[in-house]
Amino acid sequence: MAATEASGARLPFAFARDAQVLLDGARLVVGPDATPQGLREAQRRAGGLALELIEQTRAGFETALSQFYESEGSEGEAAEAEPSFDLEDAVGPATQRDLLEEPGDAPVIKLVNQLLRRAVSSGASDLHVEPYEGGLRVRMRIDGFLQSVMDRNDVPVRRVISRLKVMAGLDIAETRLPQDGRIPLRLGGRLIDTRVSSLPGNYGERIVLRILDRSTGLMPLKNLGLSDAQEALLERMSALPNGIILATGPTGSGKTTTLYSLLNLANQDERNIVTVEDPIEYDLSGISQSQINAEIGMTFAAGLRATLRQDPDVILVGEIRDSETASVAAQAALTGHLVFSSLHANGSVGAVVRLRDLGIDNFLIAATLRGVIAQRLLRRLCPSCSQPHAPTQAEAAHFERHNLPLPASIHRAVGCSECNGSGYSGRVGIFEMVEVGEALRDAIDRGAAESEMKGLALDDAETLFGQSLNEVVRGRTSLAEALRVVGDVA
Repeated sequence: MAATEASGARLPFAFARDAQVLLDGARLVVGPDATPQGLREAQRRAGGLALELIEQTRAGFETALSQFYESEGSEGEAAEAEPSFDLEDAVGPATQRDLLEEPGDAPVIKLVNQLLRRAVSSGASDLHVEPYEGGLRVRMRIDGFLQSVMDRNDVPVRRVISRLKVMAGLDIAETRLPQDGRIPLRLGGRLIDTRVSSLPGNYGERIVLRILDRSTGLMPLKNLGLSDAQEALLERMSALPNGIILATGPTGSGKTTTLYSLLNLANQDERNIVTVEDPIEYDLSGISQSQINAEIGMTFAAGLRATLRQDPDVILVGEIRDSETASVAAQAALTGHLVFSSLHANGSVGAVVRLRDLGIDNFLIAATLRGVIAQRLLRRLCPSCSQPHAPTQAEAAHFERHNLPLPASIHRAVGCSECNGSGYSGRVGIFEMVEVGEALRDAIDRGAAESEMKGLALDDAETLFGQSLNEVVRGRTSLAEALRVVGDVA
């Protein structure tokens, strides 16, 4: 009975958020700044029902608010999935509003809010809005895989694209050139930052949104998936007085999370830590963080030069993209600074080859490079439906090739309702870590080939594929996933 009354008597989202009062059946959840007006309105809507008062901190209240209204919204989502598009123009002034507020009357605004809300609620890292000859397709990337959300031919494509561009502060009249912007959003109490990129195409502009949930916070070092030896190596690297430590891997492999974890380890009162990032993904207490802006000349190289005048002990450069940034980072390391950065390379030793490609001399790489962390994210098998099976001859060959013991059984992905038929749920990190010692430093200095350096730095079990095979043995992922992400390379 109480649940029925609550569903009809729930407070409007915006009022509940501002008054810090949440009416959930016979429960009245209040935040630290709950208003008398909010309490009176909750009592009035409860209709004399005895309410259980639950006091929460601000963070606790925002979490409860978000969870309650997200679940309420999902029940009506099916009814809202087919809005009509012939009512009114959706292109209006850019307003920052909460995605859980009641949607406006304009159907395009309503659709865009639904798509953003669904992407954030699903934990998607990217949202792709793609016009094509037959209409509009929308996909979101979850656990590294794109999943289709919508594919319709009755959508006013230009209005949807224009709405997103207005929200991102882009020029809606310019459709011939790529543009970049950002949309700051909130979902309940969660701060969401989205980077927006537009690209002209045959059938209209394609929009991709990178979603950054600032409220998730940094992942503790224990939860990254590191072994005890790797964790000890990270702690040793973060305590070094100078040099360059690099994180490598493709986009979305977790490099930033690893670098932030290193920064947290290095964060001590006696050290001055400065970052130059694009974008600033998490707020770190006690650390000075700067956002680059290439349009006004604030590039990674310019920002790095400026930080050197700030008396830093530790510097984080979001990414080494060009020879200028690489050169300034090497000079900073030579002059007594500890520099953390990310670099696009296929493996840990491959970072040396990439630095050579950027024009850094071998002797300078040998003198400044202290360690490299290569990483990937493997999809974790769904615990509800994964099935063990004896390895086939072809599967056994991968273990034999890398001199690893063959397990009696490994698991495969099947798919069930718990994982939406994918066979996977969540992801686990694998790490290939190299600490530059004397032998490797000598090899770098004399310009040795990548294969020789890899033989000096890593054994088969320490490579990315060796680490992924260990996850297969432990039943966390499948061999097919390991081959898809890493590949069986010598």
